[in-house]
Amino acid sequence: TMAGAGASSREKRATAARLKAALSGRALLERALAPAPGGGEAVAEALEWCRCLLSGGEPWEGFVQAVRAYDPATLCGLVWTANFVAYRCRTCGISPCMSLCAECFHQGEHAGHDYNMFRSQAGGACDCGDGNVMREAGFCKRHRMKSRSDVPCVPKDLLMMSELVLPQFIFSLIQYLREGYNEPALDLPSEKDLHRILQMLEPHVSFLEDLTKMGGAMRSVLTQVLTNQQFYKDLSSGVGENACAKKSHEKYLIALKGSGLAFPEDKLACGMQEQASGTSTLAIQGLSSAIMDQDGSQGVGKRKRVKLSSSTKDQSIMDVLKHKCFLEELLFWTIKYEFPQKMVTFLLNMLPDQDYKIAFTKTFVQHYAFIMKTLKKSHESDTMSNRIVHISVQLFSNEELARQVTEECQLLDIMVTVLLYMMESCLIKSELQDEENSLHVVVNCGEALLKNNTYWPLVSDFINILSHQSVAKKFLEDHSLLVTWMNFVSFFQGMNLNKRELNEHVEFESQTYYAAFAAELEACAQPMWGLLSHCKVRETQEYTRNVVRYCLEALQDWFDAINFVDEPAPNQVTFHLPLHRYYAMFLSKAVKCQELDLDSILPDQEMLMKLMIHPLQIQASLSEIHSNMWVRNGLQIKGQAMTYVQSHFCNSMIDPDIYLLQVCASRLDPDYFISSVFERFKVVDLLTMASQHQNTVLDSEHERSMLEGALTFLVILLSLRLHLGMTDDEILRAEMVAQLCMNDRTHSSLLDLISLESYHIPENPNPKSGIVPGSLSFESMLSAVADFKAPVFEPGGSMQQGMYTPKADIWDKEFDPVMVILRTVYRRDVQSAMDRYTAFLKQSGKFPGNPWPPYKKRTPLHPSYKGLMKLLHCKTLHIVLFTLLYKILMDHQNLSEHVLCMVLYLIELGLEDSQEQESDEEDSVGEHERCHDSWFPSSNLVSNMRHFINYVRVRVPETAPEVKREPPASTSSDGLNSGTAQVFSLVAERRKKFQEIINRNSSEASQVVRPKTSMKWSAPGATPQLTTAILEIKESILSLLIKLHHKLSGKQNSYYPPWFDDMEVLIQPEIPKYSHGDGMTAVERILLKAALQSRLNKRIIEEICRKVTPPVPPKKISSAEKKTLDKEERRQKARERQQKLLAEFASRQKSFMETAMDVESPDADIAMEIAISEQHVSEAVYDCVICGQSGPSTEDRPTGLVVLLQASSVLGQCRNSTEPKKLPTSEEEQIYPSDTCAAVHDVRLTTLQRYFKDSSCLQAVSIGWEGGVYVQTCGHTLHIDCHKSYMESLRNDQVLQGFSVDKGEFTCPLCRQFANSVLPCYPGNNVERSLLQCHSNKSMQDLIKEVEELQEQLGTFPVSISSETNLSKEMESVMKDIKNTTQKKYTDYSKTPGSPDNDFLFMYSVARTNLELELVHRGGNLCLGGASTAGKRSCLNQLFHVLAMHMRLYSIDSAYNPWRKLTQLMQDRNSQLSSEELPEVPVLYRDVSSLLLIQILTMPQPLCKEHFTCIVKVLFTLLYTQALAAFSVKCSAEDRVAWKNSGALKKVSSSVWSPDSIEGFLQQFCLPFLRITCLLQHHLFGGELPSCQEDEEFTVLANCLGLLPSSFQSPHQFTSASCLDWPVPAFNMISQWCLELASFADRHAEQVKVLLVQEPKWDLPCLLQLPENYNTIFQYYHRKTCTVCTKVPKDPAVCLVCGTFVCLKGLCCKQQSYCECVLHSQNCGAGTGIFLLINASVIIIIRGHRFCLWGSVYLDAHGEEDRDLRRGKPLYICKERYKVLEQQWVSHTFDHINKRWGPHYNGL
Repeated sequence: TMAGAGASSREKRATAARLKAALSGRALLERALAPAPGGGEAVAEALEWCRCLLSGGEPWEGFVQAVRAYDPATLCGLVWTANFVAYRCRTCGISPCMSLCAECFHQGEHAGHDYNMFRSQAGGACDCGDGNVMREAGFCKRHRMKSRSDVPCVPKDLLMMSELVLPQFIFSLIQYLREGYNEPALDLPSEKDLHRILQMLEPHVSFLEDLTKMGGAMRSVLTQVLTNQQFYKDLSSGVGENACAKKSHEKYLIALKGSGLAFPEDKLACGMQEQASGTSTLAIQGLSSAIMDQDGSQGVGKRKRVKLSSSTKDQSIMDVLKHKCFLEELLFWTIKYEFPQKMVTFLLNMLPDQDYKIAFTKTFVQHYAFIMKTLKKSHESDTMSNRIVHISVQLFSNEELARQVTEECQLLDIMVTVLLYMMESCLIKSELQDEENSLHVVVNCGEALLKNNTYWPLVSDFINILSHQSVAKKFLEDHSLLVTWMNFVSFFQGMNLNKRELNEHVEFESQTYYAAFAAELEACAQPMWGLLSHCKVRETQEYTRNVVRYCLEALQDWFDAINFVDEPAPNQVTFHLPLHRYYAMFLSKAVKCQELDLDSILPDQEMLMKLMIHPLQIQASLSEIHSNMWVRNGLQIKGQAMTYVQSHFCNSMIDPDIYLLQVCASRLDPDYFISSVFERFKVVDLLTMASQHQNTVLDSEHERSMLEGALTFLVILLSLRLHLGMTDDEILRAEMVAQLCMNDRTHSSLLDLISLESYHIPENPNPKSGIVPGSLSFESMLSAVADFKAPVFEPGGSMQQGMYTPKADIWDKEFDPVMVILRTVYRRDVQSAMDRYTAFLKQSGKFPGNPWPPYKKRTPLHPSYKGLMKLLHCKTLHIVLFTLLYKILMDHQNLSEHVLCMVLYLIELGLEDSQEQESDEEDSVGEHERCHDSWFPSSNLVSNMRHFINYVRVRVPETAPEVKREPPASTSSDGLNSGTAQVFSLVAERRKKFQEIINRNSSEASQVVRPKTSMKWSAPGATPQLTTAILEIKESILSLLIKLHHKLSGKQNSYYPPWFDDMEVLIQPEIPKYSHGDGMTAVERILLKAALQSRLNKRIIEEICRKVTPPVPPKKISSAEKKTLDKEERRQKARERQQKLLAEFASRQKSFMETAMDVESPDADIAMEIAISEQHVSEAVYDCVICGQSGPSTEDRPTGLVVLLQASSVLGQCRNSTEPKKLPTSEEEQIYPSDTCAAVHDVRLTTLQRYFKDSSCLQAVSIGWEGGVYVQTCGHTLHIDCHKSYMESLRNDQVLQGFSVDKGEFTCPLCRQFANSVLPCYPGNNVERSLLQCHSNKSMQDLIKEVEELQEQLGTFPVSISSETNLSKEMESVMKDIKNTTQKKYTDYSKTPGSPDNDFLFMYSVARTNLELELVHRGGNLCLGGASTAGKRSCLNQLFHVLAMHMRLYSIDSAYNPWRKLTQLMQDRNSQLSSEELPEVPVLYRDVSSLLLIQILTMPQPLCKEHFTCIVKVLFTLLYTQALAAFSVKCSAEDRVAWKNSGALKKVSSSVWSPDSIEGFLQQFCLPFLRITCLLQHHLFGGELPSCQEDEEFTVLANCLGLLPSSFQSPHQFTSASCLDWPVPAFNMISQWCLELASFADRHAEQVKVLLVQEPKWDLPCLLQLPENYNTIFQYYHRKTCTVCTKVPKDPAVCLVCGTFVCLKGLCCKQQSYCECVLHSQNCGAGTGIFLLINASVIIIIRGHRFCLWGSVYLDAHGEEDRDLRRGKPLYICKERYKVLEQQWVSHTFDHINKRWGPHYNGL
């Protein structure tokens, strides 16, 4: 087979060395590298040969080092794939796509820059060192230093072999690729085969990749090989004797053909230049009539696809491919195999080589069409898209390169043509307007190409290259390209047409609108913004003219194609008019930046009329959709209406539309425009003076909202200045104010909501990860208009982010309702803004009532758009305003306050604008007599306002009230002067105007006027006949306004002209630019302005006011008002009822202690004290929160406390070091848990169990440090039988609850706090009677005796619990619950499993755990005293009864009772033991607090206070002795001798210990016991806890416990000793105890001292300390390998209690169906885990079987969380939040405070 198949590597090396000498090994090479049939091993063998050959027989590693030495690389070029974490710094980037790998980023200096971290979507490469893409200041240290000069030249012979071997190697790779590819059969794509080949080639490509990593020297050899045409010709042409090569060449040709590509032998790419001129004249005419019904089944609704005839287009771009070098064919196969990741990485790794970069870019462009074809066919188009962009971003982001390719390879032609071709495959006939004869074609949004966004890689490349000025200029200068592009855009014009469903609801809601909006934004708008960004200066005028010209041509073609005359087709709307929007935006730029004359680029009137129709149709449809007229089209139509105005789309959609309408309005006849608006909004028929009318096109329930819509639209049209003269800063400010007025916003949501055109350059060519840059103007503007509200944590547990809220003077002077209406997606946001405005006015005392939207003076218009204001001064509008004022005054139906508000707004706008003061008012009336229309004399609003209208002729239904009245008698004398009563027909007006414009050229045609009746267009046979009536009106706008003022105020003559009192008002009018108030204020303002503008108006106003207005007809109290009156009464009654209820409730609830959210509230404490003081008197009474009855707890019907039992290891996490533990962020800082409380106790118990008898060991210590049960209550009680039925009802309730009823979980019926058990209350007194007994004077000895006797009487209870009562059953069941709360391993410590000693130990340890935790909650000491919140949560009293009842079931053999050992002298039993038996634990080794609990819990309850004190006194003697023993162990030997000889009181010179420090040590040793005892006494006997300073805590507590007489004052040197009260002479007692130790010491001397030293002082438990900056954590952990499975976890997490690193959800670390986090939460926190998720920066809490997302403790500079690190801004620790987390952990309140819990099914 092969020449050296079996050769060992040494032989290979020798051969290679000889070869290198001979240099004639061509044949051997071919053989060694020919595609081997042998598969894997053969490949490995071949690669081994290659390595040897390349290195010329040297060891490979040495060779690699040698080549690396010659690396001149100044570029990083590291290539990464999807999901890699990279950085982008906008301060350093030149191209917006610049990215850096983490290493280069951290090595560079980016402090204070605007950077963010991001997860790569499609992969990328590091740009460090590339001056074309980023500024040099941002280069890292490595890539800044090396310049090319200091790298030595490469020695010739080092790479000599490489130049020989590599061509052969690459060729063999290509042969493999050719061999492996089979044209997929039509039905079965052979993806499996492709996969197999790729798998096999993995080592080859990896080998190439390794070569590229050797640095510059090797890369240049590779470039040489890949681009050398001679090598390619020699090896691959398939000429020659080698059969194998021939066959492979044939397969290559077949593959080319199969791709629809010719292999032109002679007609090379020269065809391109010839045809370039004739390219792309594909106009609509090119539509071939041959419409092929191709796979119609797929097309949505079986629409036919349309094929365009392609004769006109340049075929060579699409079909010709000619490969001249390895690189080209390699890319061809890469595409054919759908971009395998390895190949992509190899091709990109070569990019740092400049020659390669150019060659590769050209090759890529040459294959562009082929890429598109492959992409369209691909099944994995998403993956493929990402890989394509991964490559193209690297090539096209570089301006220099893009320019070069544009010039040399027709990059633009290719891109546009390819895009056009791509879209052509999914065209359908447009159904807009004239369905039958339409010639227009649009894309079908239901096709996969659009639905799956398959086109985005190509579009994003296009956007990317347009961002380079030099390329964009070429595009804008090239007429044929512009024509082609407009053609492309026209495919989207009118897509996704909506037809209004009139009968039944549509059965299938199509979701194609997503695709349509995405397509318009990405394929049309973003390239448009890209082009616009280069048209900013005067010099670029020509470009704009070009675009506008071809855009108009395309529009004209479009109107022709859809057969449009003058009326849009009814009931259909498309939101997609990209051609209109291109036209609009370029017009706007031309006027704003390029100083072009607007009229020079506007078309004629007829075209303008057509242009305005469709955008106006959209505005009317928006109103219809919001009026629910499209409800049968389903929710999706609402979705479209929202998307159209939504923040990411509004700049490219609604804004250009409104601007275009403003341009049309400024150039068209105003009467025509206004009447068009009302006709489009279908409210023409409503605008009649008659009280009844018929609307032929609109149901009456929609009339009101459509009228509001029409007026609101006019207000927006007339007052919006976004493109009419505002500067960019003003726009930014207006946008920001509008967003902030709706709601307070976080910084990131503001950035997201305000996507201004000036930052519209697509950030990243991949639109899926659009990162909006913060600009300087944004930040400074934000601080100018808003105040920052720091993030607070509300006690309810909801975490606030840092928010921005508008400053007061923004509300005062800048709140602009018009802008808010334009920008709201949901109607409720407008209301929200008004509510906030109202609240501000109330608060600042500016206006008490309900204000109207304020009127805001507008910024001046740009001179080009002055014509817009003609709308305000046209008769049609004045007639409409007059009619509406009249209708509102007369209370006609379907009008609203909103309508009035808009009418007044329009009048005010008109007054604002009429500059020309009327000069000679008196005469001006005369000339207008001849006007055709006697409504108003002129077109000036100021003069029209005072014009009285006497009679109006109206058409009304016969049933209308007006018909019945006789016409006024005076008619004859007045003679309806020249038709004063006009049939006011807007429609007729509009028709007439239209005729005039159309027939402008022929003068006689202007006489033709269609008849003035609107009736012609009504449906034939309309309901009741219409008849004409004449109404007497006798009003003017002014008089109507004054009457409205009276109506609004509800008073006669409420309007009083202000200038009567103060003429100043008129001379120096101080009309504020901005005014708050309601309708009356608005009317007053308007009248003042009217008076100011004309003397006549002033006079008329005065006249009207002097004529005492006739009283408005007394209105019957309308039903609406009646309703409001009733409402008031009803409310009053409801309030009274509520007060009553509350009072009742309060009395029932006096023992309501606290709710879950309570944090130290004083009133609750008072409540508690009251409750306690009441309870002293009589038997305790409980309220059941379910049945509401009160009563004592009895044997038969016990009451219980609602409690939550949870296992807790908080105590076990205490440490004895003052140094807080840090979360490790480097390998050195690992945490070892040996110093935790749990570990120390564990070790002690194990040691004791080694040397002593098991049963006595288990009473010498407490357990529960790492799995103790904590019991807490909300303080509410219920009958246990009520609770059972409550649980039943929960069980049957199928609602998804956040808890599991089967596990006994429920929420307290009253305060909804989470709970899982009920603790029975012991009958009788809560607070023991013994408090009331006076202290008896029994001697210590008597008490000791009594205690002993009481302990002997086991099993006898005051209440006969031996008989099974309900109470005892409940106590047993709750005991079971308590046991099951924690895991078995935390309850079983005995050597013989299941021994009763275990239960005994567990029970008193529960008491210990609860006491210790309460101590922790009080801050670790009792200095504060009083009842803290911790005290209120605790239910120790009831718990004690339950535990005591169970402890007494275990008898203590009286011989072993520790009480005896403490109180009498006995002989030592240990001496009698046999040698196997282990001795008992010596008394001095026993834990005193445990002994205390054992003693108390084994006594009959309730306990007498004196017995309690007696027990404490006895135990204190033992404690004190232990303290002395521990002290002496700590002393050095000579200290001990000195003390022994001199006694305590003589001063000892040698000692380090002064008597004071000894006393200090002893007190510290005894304090923990005293604290626990005091707490216990407080709970058992009531009584106050004293508060004190820390240094006197010992004395105060000893006093409180009765160890020190209260009279004790003397500052005794040894206070602690004064507490002693020995039952037996001290010396004897101590000797007896020490003897036990002595006998132990004989056997195990080394352990004696160890066990004597106990660790009394523990720090409070706390979580690990976190670093300031999140990046520290992220960088260390996100690549860290897991210690269990040694992989890098997909979702790494770290435990904040102990610092363990775990795999969240990782199957790798799963054990018996438990994932690692859940497992760890059980082992570390006994079921509670707190984990920081590294990749998301959030914290999750696991509590038993549930979990919740807690939130993040890391916030960015603006106080916001960044969940999932989406924004990637630097995050800093928020200490307050971390404190809160720790607080919830320590106080065990996660369940109460966090609301959103869900089950985790052990899967975390």
